[in-house]
Amino acid sequence: MLEGPDLVEAALAAGAEIEALYVDGARAGDARLVALAERAGALGVRTFALAPGVLERVADAVTPQGVLAAARLPLATLEAVRPGTVLVLCDLRDPGNVGTLIRTADATGAAGVVLVGAGVDPTNPKALRASAGSIFHVPVVVTGLDEALEDLRAKGARVLASVARGGEDPGASDLSGPRALLIGNEAAGLDEDVVARCDGALTIPMAGRAESLNAATAGAMLAYEAMVQRRHGRTSRTF
Repeated sequence: MLEGPDLVEAALAAGAEIEALYVDGARAGDARLVALAERAGALGVRTFALAPGVLERVADAVTPQGVLAAARLPLATLEAVRPGTVLVLCDLRDPGNVGTLIRTADATGAAGVVLVGAGVDPTNPKALRASAGSIFHVPVVVTGLDEALEDLRAKGARVLASVARGGEDPGASDLSGPRALLIGNEAAGLDEDVVARCDGALTIPMAGRAESLNAATAGAMLAYEAMVQRRHGRTSRTF
């Protein structure tokens, strides 16, 4: 379920298979929603006007934005992930974090996002909203850890764990080539056995007294560092 005009517009632009569009009847005169309905109709999408108050009862968002779309979102396979920077999300449970990291992967030119373990579904409505449409721009894969590591290593990726302490400073590590960056669960981080299977570990230095960074923040910092190194080459600087 896609909620809001931004997400629906991104889906239409990406050629996603939309089954139906639902517009809040109370906002029938909204120029943006009218244009969106006309665009969807021109593509053969069925469009329905809902009676006032109905959309508020069925939407997931606290403040609905006047339009919903039911769409098929076939997730990618590992074959669609090209060699490059790949964010591997291990057991992430917060849909906001998952959506934010998908958006981050898109913004930083990452090759894909791979979800492993017992994490949240990337098509969760909150995850979709947090992705801001980026789920249509970057391959998002749900698979097992063994399959992910085997495939990414076969593509030349070095597998690096994100850990709260004891790892190498990302600014001093070579992230310019194919890298699989593992981000762990919000509460527990990465399991020790998962870290042991990696080729190395990264720790973002912190100057204050915080024990660790939010998973989405840590993933974003690593993804941006990798983008900078791809563009400008590896440097000897540190965070």
